[in-house]
Amino acid sequence: MSVIHIVPSIAEEASGGTYAVVNLCESLAVQGQLVTLAVLDWAPLPSPPPFLKTFPLGLGPRRLGCSPAMKGWLSKTAQAGAVDLLHNHSSWMMPNVYPGWVAKRHGVPLIVSPHGTLSEWAMQSGSTIKSVFWPWVQKPALTATTCFHATAESEYEDIRRMGFHQPVAVIPNGIDIPDLAPKTLGESRTLLFLGRIHPIKGIDVLLHAWQAVMTRFPDWDLQIIGPDNGGYLAEMQALTAQLRLQRVAFPGVLYGEEKQLAYREASLFILPTHSENFGMTVAEALAAGTPAIVSKGAPWAGLEQQGAGWWIDIGVDPLVACLEDALSRSPEDLAEMGQNGRSWMEAEFSWAQVGQRMAETYRWILNGGNKPNWVVEG
Repeated sequence: MSVIHIVPSIAEEASGGTYAVVNLCESLAVQGQLVTLAVLDWAPLPSPPPFLKTFPLGLGPRRLGCSPAMKGWLSKTAQAGAVDLLHNHSSWMMPNVYPGWVAKRHGVPLIVSPHGTLSEWAMQSGSTIKSVFWPWVQKPALTATTCFHATAESEYEDIRRMGFHQPVAVIPNGIDIPDLAPKTLGESRTLLFLGRIHPIKGIDVLLHAWQAVMTRFPDWDLQIIGPDNGGYLAEMQALTAQLRLQRVAFPGVLYGEEKQLAYREASLFILPTHSENFGMTVAEALAAGTPAIVSKGAPWAGLEQQGAGWWIDIGVDPLVACLEDALSRSPEDLAEMGQNGRSWMEAEFSWAQVGQRMAETYRWILNGGNKPNWVVEG
């Protein structure tokens, strides 16, 4: 089976979406699928995967990612019958539109993974260009979709809310399970946020909540790690100064082993997001044996069911109440919750299992037969 995956870029290593797309492709390739990952050539990659194919950016605004070369290659490949299925990841850029155009013209089945781009938050926030781009460009391209892929029930609901009636395969993102080193016990304990410094992540909510609890828990510090997004980092640093917060650090971006060490050394992970289709950083923290506090903007109800953390309402007051409970827990209590989370990741979120489900979904799209039980029709 020959499958072409399309995503605007994989240059941002710190991005959960980038991680998910590359690892899905690797899992499918291990199963013997002929995989190509088509991306824009935005930045040099230190170790590009062997299935990567890059295309130059054409004329027009960078944020649209126009690439006549990518469009032409997709069309030529489909016309030649050299691809069985197209798999588009994300929305709002031209590389996310080309697959729909090619699927319509050449009759190639198309699966679309929105990766959170159809959430209410995503639809209502951002550039006013969306009000034109959606009805005239993106939505018509998505009508060619054979099957959508949602990483959680909440994203399935987003797809239905947008008026799409195609089948939806509900398959979570996978996660690598790292080897664990013993946690370093020190005089202070760390509450960790790791992700993009972006308004959607609720960092302002976190800072206001921290102001309410920091004096009661002097043995805790707060680390906010991740790449800046459009200057929002400076806004959050200014808010930190304005609120006169103590023991708050913005160390920058971490990759690879340094990122894994940050997860492992933290006593508690936090994601107070307004909207998240999955929340890869939550899975990464749990896989590292660190329990998590996650807002109901992300689909992590299982945290409480598995005894691995807290799933709370969005807002400052619910977060303050949760922090008062969580930060008062003993290191032993939190370590036990972290181990519960790691066991959960091992049982249900391995990339091998995710890749097998996706490959079976592809076969069902191409050949018919019995519908996989994770596919919801109508």
